[in-house]
Amino acid sequence: MDQNPIEEIKSRLDIVEVIGSYIKLQKTGINYRALCPFHSEKKPSFFVSPSKQIFKCFGCGKFGDVFKFVMEIEGLEFGDALRILAKRAGIELRRQDPKLETERKRLYEITELACRFFERQLKESKIGLEVKEYLLKREINEKSIKKWRLGYAPNTWRGLSDFLVSKGYEREEIVKAGLAIKKESEEVHSAYDRFRGRIIFPVFDLNSQVIGFGGRVFEKAQDPKLKTKDEEVAKYINTPNTLLYDKSRVLYGLNSARIEVRRNDACILVEGYTDVILSHQTGFQNTVSTSGTALTPFQLKILKRYSQNLITAFDMDIAGDSATRRGIDLSQKEDFQIKVITMPSGSDPADIISKDPKKWEKLINSSKSILDFYFESAFSKFDENSAEGKKGISKTLLTVIAKIPNKILQSHWLQELSRKLKVSEESVLEELRKVLRKGGEKYEESPITEEDKTLEKEKTRKEILEEKILSLLLKLPDELESFDKNYLFLLSPKTKEVLTFLKKKKSKVPPEMKEFLDVLALRSEIEEELDPKQELHICLKELNTLVIKDKLQEISKDIREAEGNKDEKRMKKLIEEFNESAKKLNKNNLQ
Repeated sequence: MDQNPIEEIKSRLDIVEVIGSYIKLQKTGINYRALCPFHSEKKPSFFVSPSKQIFKCFGCGKFGDVFKFVMEIEGLEFGDALRILAKRAGIELRRQDPKLETERKRLYEITELACRFFERQLKESKIGLEVKEYLLKREINEKSIKKWRLGYAPNTWRGLSDFLVSKGYEREEIVKAGLAIKKESEEVHSAYDRFRGRIIFPVFDLNSQVIGFGGRVFEKAQDPKLKTKDEEVAKYINTPNTLLYDKSRVLYGLNSARIEVRRNDACILVEGYTDVILSHQTGFQNTVSTSGTALTPFQLKILKRYSQNLITAFDMDIAGDSATRRGIDLSQKEDFQIKVITMPSGSDPADIISKDPKKWEKLINSSKSILDFYFESAFSKFDENSAEGKKGISKTLLTVIAKIPNKILQSHWLQELSRKLKVSEESVLEELRKVLRKGGEKYEESPITEEDKTLEKEKTRKEILEEKILSLLLKLPDELESFDKNYLFLLSPKTKEVLTFLKKKKSKVPPEMKEFLDVLALRSEIEEELDPKQELHICLKELNTLVIKDKLQEISKDIREAEGNKDEKRMKKLIEEFNESAKKLNKNNLQ
């Protein structure tokens, strides 16, 4: 490839399309905006410029091109981002480039080969064909088996490991990929396959690359001779945390669901792999799974990019300290709107869909808000007409109501509780205060809120005004040409340098100035003024005021110093300067 691969990728990919596959973008003029995926905010301050092929968040300060965005959002090194975007652009990178031979890349290759190995076993081995028959009986059709790349792990000690070694990979790498187990006291050559005699569900990242696996036991394949002494046959086992895979940060199926989640502005949350597959197969392609974990702060951070409406099909328990309850509470704290699908006792979505897909649709459509669900649940467990029952209901529900961040919603549910219990609002409110004084249940703080602490370094009022003036001058080229020299003394050296560059109209931008100018140009495009000339006048007037006030403070300090030194001659001169500056300030304020 003769052209620089970075430039060729940039020429083939549109940053709007790439970023739009991660977060919901809204067109505004010639640019696009969104809620920033890198920090929590309620008003969009994240902008994407198709003409400049850059993004910028005016809240947290994140800035860059398409490579920088993928690195930030996926948490990747440059080489890995290059590989992902090259694949997306249909560009083949030269294998001999040593910069691309990262450990992460090797692990991606291993997990992809393992996935192919499992797929082939499902299609060609005797037990694999029985597994396929089992899947078809569970109503998972051929198309879904292919789409989700389902497979079978043969019930042998080192079938997969030996295959990967034959392809040039070290056993240590296979262990690092989470596909083999090595005891600390043993040599690496004694490592054995983690997945044996199991139906395999590959887990994908947002770019549909295989990063891990889930394995469901297949009873017909179990052999007592192929178990370790301390091994229990768990129904499901998963890849442990690796360089590629972290269960707390992954949502199964999101790579296929994210467009539909954004389109429907809602995400259906289920617990299992087959729940996701069958829900997609039935037409609800906005379904993802937490894969057996409670909702984590990291998963919520990812979901927030696409929608803040969650529809859960979890086994919900309003009482106790369940992991599911903690995850739901955390979702509420992050302002997610949550609905609950009331599941028939002892059933999961896969059971329902395999028997009657229409019933699953009805259950989704009849989902109720989380507070409605909690109220129904609490009132069904206690006698609302007895004193003890009222106490039990209020104790259960007030811990929930206490965690509602929106005070208007909180007040609504307090009134509802008061009405249904037939007690005064004052008494309910007093009980709520007791719950709040106790601090309620403690939950892990979400990194979403923590990220607010990393917002862009606060600029001084003078810096903000100077940037505003420059962005206005970009809109007013005539003003730029005739920018009054009387104003130059107000500007910082950096702003003067930028102004000089803009006046010269040079095509080649100095590297150290490029980011500032790109952001400046984007700001001038997204900010709308009724009258840019009037706005420029106001900014210059305010800047002049700030400069004069700073000078007055400096003179006041010098006067105090001269007074302490009893230097009357200097004091007299400084007082004259102070009076002269004060006159300028009054004149500026009258203009």
